[in-house]
Parts: sequence; C-alpha cells; structure tokens
Amino acid sequence: MMTTEPIQATDIQRIFEEQRDNASLIALTTAKERIEKLKNIQTYLMAHLEEIQRAMYDDFRKPSAEVMLGEVYSITSEIKFACKNLKRWMQPQRLDTPLSLIGTSSYIKHEPKGNVLIISPWNYPLALALKPLLSAIAAGNVAMLKPSEMTPNTSRFIKKMMGKLFEENEVAVFEGDATVASELLKLPFNHIFFTGAPAIGKVVMRAAAEHLASVTLELGGKSPNIIDETADVKKVAEMTAWSKCLNNGQTCIAADYVLIHESKKEEFVRAYSTTIKNMYNTDGQGIENSDSYARIVNNRHFNRLKNCLDDAVAKGAKVEMGGHTIANQNFMEPTLLSNVNDEMIVMQDEIFGPVLPLLTYRDNEEVINYINGKEKPLALYIHSRNDKNIEYFLNNTSAGDTVINDLMLQFSNPEMPFGGVNNSGIGKSNGFFGFQEFSNLRGVTQRRFGTMNFIYPPYTDKVKKLIDLLVKYF
Repeated sequence: MMTTEPIQATDIQRIFEEQRDNASLIALTTAKERIEKLKNIQTYLMAHLEEIQRAMYDDFRKPSAEVMLGEVYSITSEIKFACKNLKRWMQPQRLDTPLSLIGTSSYIKHEPKGNVLIISPWNYPLALALKPLLSAIAAGNVAMLKPSEMTPNTSRFIKKMMGKLFEENEVAVFEGDATVASELLKLPFNHIFFTGAPAIGKVVMRAAAEHLASVTLELGGKSPNIIDETADVKKVAEMTAWSKCLNNGQTCIAADYVLIHESKKEEFVRAYSTTIKNMYNTDGQGIENSDSYARIVNNRHFNRLKNCLDDAVAKGAKVEMGGHTIANQNFMEPTLLSNVNDEMIVMQDEIFGPVLPLLTYRDNEEVINYINGKEKPLALYIHSRNDKNIEYFLNNTSAGDTVINDLMLQFSNPEMPFGGVNNSGIGKSNGFFGFQEFSNLRGVTQRRFGTMNFIYPPYTDKVKKLIDLLVKYF
C-alpha cells in the first residue's frame, strides 16, 4: 500500500501509530517468516535491475557496473548472509553461571527494538537505504524509511518496491526534503538509524534524546590513506584511483587524503596519473566522455567541490593532475593535489568528491601526530610491506575500521562490524552486527532450584560472615 503524495504531518503520525500497534505482532514472527520477506526483496530487485540502473543513471549518471557492484551486490550478499544465519541469530544465547548464582541459568534473548526510523543518504541511494532496512526486518521491527530527495528517481523506486512488498503498517517509505525528516524526528521511535554528515548526525541525536531513543549514526570524516616507503606504489596507486573515483568519490569510506613517505611521492603521482588515464580515458576522448565515470550528484555539491579546489589553489596547492570541470554536467575530473596545508578547506572538511590531497612525511611519528590531531576517522588505510610499520600505525591510531594493503573492503564483508567511532559514527552494521543493532539484548535469568535466603535479613553475625565469604571468594 502506497501513501498519498505529498505526505502530510497527519499522515506521518497516522502511519507511525499504525506501525506501533502492529509492532508486537511483527516481533513474534519466526525466522522463516522474516527470511521470506528478505527473499521477496531480493526477488523484486533482480526482476527490476534495468529500472534500478536507469534510476541511478538519471540521478547522477552512475555507471551500470557500479550500480551492480556497489548497490545491488552489497544488498543481495547481505540478504543471502542473513537468510543463512538468521535462525541461529534468533536463538537464545546461553551464558555461563557463576558459582555464587548456582541454581540459576541465564541467556540473552534478542528482541526487536520496535518502531525504527531509517534516514538514508544520496551517495549510495539504494544500498544505504536497504541494508539497514534488511537488518531491521531480520530483527523483527516495523520501519519507516526516509530516502534522500537528492536522488529522486532511486527514492521513487524504493517507495514503489516497498509499497508492493509490505503493508505500510510494517514498512513505509516517505519521500520529501528536510521538512519530512524533521516531522519524522518528532516521533517517539525506539531506534533511529541515520547515515550522513556528522553535522546532521548531531541533529538526529538531539531529536533522539527527546525520546531516549537509541541511535546508529553512520557518519564520515577525513579517512587517511598511509603509504610507507616499502609499499608497492604501482599497485597502491591503482587501488587508490579505483576507490577514490568509484561513485565519483562520493563514498564515505573513500580515502580523503594520502599520507605518503616523501621518497615515494613522485612515483605515486606518475602511477596515479597513468592509472586514471587507463581507467577513464583510454581512447583519448576525455574523461567527461567515459561511460565508467559518474557525476557529482547536483549543482550545489559541484559548486562546493569547485570552491574547495579553487581555495586550495589560491592558497598554494599544486594541481599534479586533473582539475578540469564542466559546470553544466556537474563534472569534475579526478584531481591530485600536492603542497596542501590545514588552512585550506580541502584539508578541513570531508571532500566527498574526486579530489585527492597528497601530504608527505619523513618519519612514522609525523603520521601518528597528524592523524591523532584530527577527529577519529571512519576508515584508516595502511599500505606497507613492513609488519612493524603496520603494527605501529594500527596500534597508535583509532578508527571505525582499518584495511591493510587494500581499500574499501570493509563494507563488503558481512562478518565484519562496519561503522565509525565518535565523530565518524556510533554503532555498527553489517550481518549479525546490523541485526544486533536493531535488537534489544534482553538478559533473562531463571532459577532452577534453591534460593539465596542465606543472605536475607535479619543480618545476624552468621549472615554477615556468609556475606563476607561471598565477597572474598566469589
């Protein structure tokens, strides 16, 4: 069932109340029933691949291969993993019993949190809307989903799909701008899952605090890419170029800047430039004519990036390669900058585009001091063939996730918790960790025999002695 457009505050309130009334029934669904819902989503997606690809091309010229890899595959692999493991996840998790509680048994019951809100971003408009929704469904919740208005064609597809697969008292999708999100945030949800910028994450967290709702915040920040003097520069340049230009750099876990040993800088610049040409300009007709290169999502974000680039150049940055833009296409060429400093906007805010600043260092301590002088990143990448260097960088920094000798693999592994720390995020998703994020870990203790009456009042000398023994030995 699809809601009437445009959505009104009264409709939002009505659907929320219908979902709240239905939440207790959905909480009782079996693993088999939840798996069927997940499989229905997969079946629908696979039957509408051309429609999905067209929607994202119309939104920001996303190449069909990137739609399949970064959007569809990440969803279908998550569904398959959840279907394989959900029955086990839902089983009680038995706990050990201390001697002091002999006669009892304990376990954890994963119960759904209830009414959940998911606010998803525009950069991966299908995957980052559906992956948390899959976890919410697997955990037995009802959900209200607000996809981004910046990718209207994909949001429209999501709304149509969910309208076909679910009644709105279980899953409802709300299109619209920030005013719709604001109305949703007024409601007393049990859990809110938000993906986006840290500044908006703070707004979401403040709204959640009004109702003491738990939150998952998948944010971002400036993720560093460390390349030491032992790294295979050609291989690293290829990995970095692919990860930085995928989705036109509009990826929260893309490397935001490179910290490279000064002895490897020139080699990296040459290798990166060659790789970009081989990926996007093999015919010499210009990267703007490549069918493998997406666009900045809209003119506002294009102007933001152009301003970052112009500001850096005006303050002394050197364009090692790229820099070409076409405003009426929201096109920005892959761009490599050197001679950058923290006075530049490009080194202050998350870039979220195909601009890559390059900083050099001489000793490992410089790297640690620089990274730890900033907010904790969502991702940290280390490229090295020296185990001591790897251990040093890993042990002396903090990040949501770390990948060694590759980039951006963490989001594709359902066995690994994905998420940030502090400014780059709160909570984890992926596989079981996503299921757990939408669940209340309810501890259950049951007495099988005996009692604790030997410590009950009145507190005679005998009882006090028993309590003393309990404290001392148990």
